[in-house]
Amino acid sequence: MPRRPGLSVRLKLTLSYAGFLAVAGALLLAVVWGFLLRYVPDNPQGLLGISPNRYLLVRTFFPAAAVAMAFLLVFGLVGGWLLAGRMLAPLTRITDAARTAGNGSLSHRIRMEGRQDEFRELSDAFDSMLRQLESHVAEQQRFAANASHELRTPLAISRTLLDVARKDPTRDRDELIERLHTVNTRAIDLTEALLLLSRGDRGNVTRERVDLSLVAEEAAETLLPLAEQRRITLDVTGGAAVTGGSAELLLRMVTNLVQNAVVHNLPAGGTVTVHTEAHGDTSVLRVENTGRPLPPELVPTLTEPFQRGTERVRTDEHAGVGLGLAIVHSIVRAHGGTLDLLPRPAGGLLVTVRLHYAP
Repeated sequence: MPRRPGLSVRLKLTLSYAGFLAVAGALLLAVVWGFLLRYVPDNPQGLLGISPNRYLLVRTFFPAAAVAMAFLLVFGLVGGWLLAGRMLAPLTRITDAARTAGNGSLSHRIRMEGRQDEFRELSDAFDSMLRQLESHVAEQQRFAANASHELRTPLAISRTLLDVARKDPTRDRDELIERLHTVNTRAIDLTEALLLLSRGDRGNVTRERVDLSLVAEEAAETLLPLAEQRRITLDVTGGAAVTGGSAELLLRMVTNLVQNAVVHNLPAGGTVTVHTEAHGDTSVLRVENTGRPLPPELVPTLTEPFQRGTERVRTDEHAGVGLGLAIVHSIVRAHGGTLDLLPRPAGGLLVTVRLHYAP
């Protein structure tokens, strides 16, 4: 929004300093003048015939007072200008950093030296904001690039299948339709996952009373056929764990965790345990599964979008889109909770979700 030009802060401070000094000087001279007048007689002979009278004192004092006031005014303007410049120098650095950030350079930092004061606090807060903003922008750019790559793959496959069918009219149409259906389903799943992840990142979720134990039972019942197909034992234990949040998002969170635990498990004979409990005003959900040992350096990356460990990449019908735990992390964060991933020494993963509930 355009603004009309006005006086700079430095000039305003300079005028304020000079004005304050001039007023203080005038008051001091007035006090001195009033004090002297009390003891100077107003007669031609003066005091005892030897002291100056009031007329002579006025002629002597006023020129000196005028010179002193002029000196105070000039001193106040010059000193105020220099002092204001020195005091506002940190603000100038912060303004320059803000302009640099506004031009797209988020890597610049002020790093103001000196002892702690209001300007240093503002500088440190601005540097912290730039770090978070730079990290967020880099994460969004990386996410957009990965999402574009993931979406391009099914579209490229669909185009290849259609090109082959157009060049070879004798090709089995049923096989083509089935393969196109599979590829299209994967693209839809990826799009829905991206929308859900975006919704969780915004954090504007509805709040209602949700029992995680009932949500866990519903998710387990939905995924029981998948677990039986893979010969994996799926158990739900624990008691009521009431929290507040979106029932739809929390169901998706638990479903993703259980599906992830079933898919990334032993080839046969594995187990998945879902446990819920409450500790005061905190509801706890634990999903534990067997599986191959996970490298410790891999675990922190599992909640990043499109991040899959080489041992975790699947090539079957449940290959996923690399957003399962990223969506879980986003939903937990939107509900103000915490998500902990801990590799089991014998293999597999222990996932713990803690959600606070304030009735």
